[in-house]
Formats: sequence, structure tokens, C-alpha cells
Amino acid sequence: MYPIAVIALGVAVLLFGRRLAVLGAAVGGLVGVVLASLFPEASTTVQLIIVLGLALGGFFAAAFARGIIEVVILVIGAFAGAAAVMTILNLFNIDQGLLNWLLAVVGGVIGLMLIRRSRRGSRDWGMVILADLVGALLIVRGLGLLFPQFRDTTFSGLTLLVLLVAGFAYQGGYLNRKKAAPAPAAAATPAPAAAPKPAAPAPAAPIVDVDVDPPTADVDVDVDVAVGAGGPAAAGASD
Repeated sequence: MYPIAVIALGVAVLLFGRRLAVLGAAVGGLVGVVLASLFPEASTTVQLIIVLGLALGGFFAAAFARGIIEVVILVIGAFAGAAAVMTILNLFNIDQGLLNWLLAVVGGVIGLMLIRRSRRGSRDWGMVILADLVGALLIVRGLGLLFPQFRDTTFSGLTLLVLLVAGFAYQGGYLNRKKAAPAPAAAATPAPAAAPKPAAPAPAAPIVDVDVDPPTADVDVDVDVAVGAGGPAAAGASD
């Protein structure tokens, strides 16, 4: 039951690690795995309680600490980096005593800086990387607990590498981008536009024939009319 719970937690964070509550639960579970490995004489029930208890603690801390969300994210990043280093060292049976703890501190600082810088971009790449690393380590660790012959082998290292690449491609959105690739191609060939209708001809302006007599003609006519009209009157007056 304990190895299966560890594997399930790793699969969950590989699929939904960009959700802060899921990442917090996975980091808590990974810290629990590291603590349980320090007490190999403990029963699997005690180890399961440690892992699930810390996983639930990380889940609720990340889900309900909205007021101090930035602090929670930094703490999760630090714990994720330290737990990842300790898990890798334990996975390959590297025991250097105090050096292991110093490396864990270095891993915590790296995780803290990574998740802090990634918050400035449009995508939380730090959370993607940490979720990918934590999920892959949980799965490989669970497989090692479930199948002891799986530990400390080249196959376990290859499995870890494959999970890292697959998880990063999925959470980074590269797989979804490939699926959505045909859509722009179809949109790139628009339907032929309908031919524009010919514009109606503008109405012709009316032609007005204006007969303009020369000025000299008007003068002559006026003079003649005046003379004609005043001729008899002028004659009577003279008589």
C-alpha cells in the first residue's frame, strides 16, 4: 500500500503539478519519503502515515494560505529542491554523511531561487520544473519500494529521465501545442472572397441649354424698343 500511494502521488503531480495545492501535497509526500528512509526499521504503516500526513499538510498549507501565497510558494520551492536532492542521493545509495545535508541545503536554495525567478514570467516555469522533478522522483521511488530489484539499476535512471522529459513536455504545454497545430494550418487558407459587385453608374448631370445673347444684341434690342415705344409719344409732344 505504501509504494502504491507514493506512485499515485507522483502521477498526480506529473499531471496536475501546476496547481499549487497538488504541488504542495507532492512536496510534503516527498519530504515524508525522505524522512521515512532515515528510519528503515519503521513499519510500512508508520512510513505510510508519515508520507500521507505530510502530503495532507502540504496540500492544506498551499490551498488555504491565500494571504501569504508568495511565502508558501517560496517555502514549497525550497523544500522541493532539498527533498529532490536527498531523494536522488538515496535513490542511488550515495551516503556521504554531512555532505548529503549540505547538498540538500544547496538544493533548497536552488529550488527557492528557481521558483522565485519563474514567478516573474507569463508561465510558472519554476513550478513546472519542480513539479516534474518531484513527480518523477516519487514514481521511481515508489517503483523501487514495490520492486526491490528495480533499485540502483540503469533502468531506474532511464525511467527517471523518461519521466522528466515526458512530464516537462506535458506540463509545459508542448503536447497540447502539437495537437492544436492543424487548426492554424486550416485557418491559413481562407475561403475565396466573393467578387465585389460593380458600382452603379453615377446619374448624369442634366444639360441645360442657356442661350446667351451677345451684349451688343441686347443693347440694340433695348434701344430699338425704347425708340419704338417712345416714337409716337415724342411725335405727339412735338405737335
